[in-house]
Amino acid sequence: MRISKNYLLTLLFLLSFSILNANSNIKKIAYIVSDTSIPFWNIMSRGVKNSADVLGYEVEIYNSQNSIKIELENTIKAINDNVSGIIISPNNSSSCVTVLKLAKKANIPVVISDIGTDSGEYISYISSNNEKGAYDIGKILAEQMSILGIPNPKVAIIAIPQKRLNGQERTAGFIKAINEYSIKNIDLKQQVTFSKEETYNFTKELINKNPELNAIWLQGSDKYQGALDAIYESGKKDKILLLTFDAEPEFLNLITNNTLVASAMQQPFLMGEKAIISLHKYFNNEEIEKDYKLPVLAISKENIEDNLIIIKRNVFGLDYKTNKKIKTNEY
Repeated sequence: MRISKNYLLTLLFLLSFSILNANSNIKKIAYIVSDTSIPFWNIMSRGVKNSADVLGYEVEIYNSQNSIKIELENTIKAINDNVSGIIISPNNSSSCVTVLKLAKKANIPVVISDIGTDSGEYISYISSNNEKGAYDIGKILAEQMSILGIPNPKVAIIAIPQKRLNGQERTAGFIKAINEYSIKNIDLKQQVTFSKEETYNFTKELINKNPELNAIWLQGSDKYQGALDAIYESGKKDKILLLTFDAEPEFLNLITNNTLVASAMQQPFLMGEKAIISLHKYFNNEEIEKDYKLPVLAISKENIEDNLIIIKRNVFGLDYKTNKKIKTNEY
């Protein structure tokens, strides 16, 4: 099985700092995250805390509950708490601008972990190569449609908000791929509530409106069951393919048994670790990479076994052997 270079370098970096000076002052870091009820952000939060514990920082998680108002309140609270640094996973790219302005005024360094910003100053932006990941999964869909011999194939998209930079990149990469294979994108719905009910209703609407629909691409993962329910209820279980961006632990079985065609898996646990490492380098006057892009794993039935170790650790934050959540200093 293959172990990525990013994975090994991160382990070596963290291990080199696992013995800390007991007399040093512990810096407090704020992680302001859009919504920890969404598994992706919860896993990233664990990555942040795991790396912080190894490097000797205290972290407080500020859950914005998918609300720009709460995000602003959390930012003000973090600043008033005299944190040494902020990691932000904003609600969208425009709301991040306000966070950066307030942090700059308070002279607090900021690392952005995913989603991005429309403008503003930050020391590092940890992101996924959303466009490449979406392009790769578009190619997997095209190959599957070719194997099935689907004529004039059509796909619809249930997208994350297109105000987000990562949403724009995902759509652009996927559209590029399907255009190369003459697959027609016939509709796009943007998520607002990110609920199972919303996903179900969007899927049902797309199916009813487009009787010749062959596939649906869900630009998230945690509400996938809403899409599956609508597909099954329509009687098109074997006629409409479903693929996602991001992943849930059960996807390891769902991809293997062909319930899902594929998933473009970001590595949120590793992203959280990288965010803390960037702040650590800043505090120690070390060189920081301004824009750090992690690869997105385009996973299908054909390659899932080869990538299982990386998927379990970096995507789900799980110990490969026990399948339990990684605990502090477990490397």
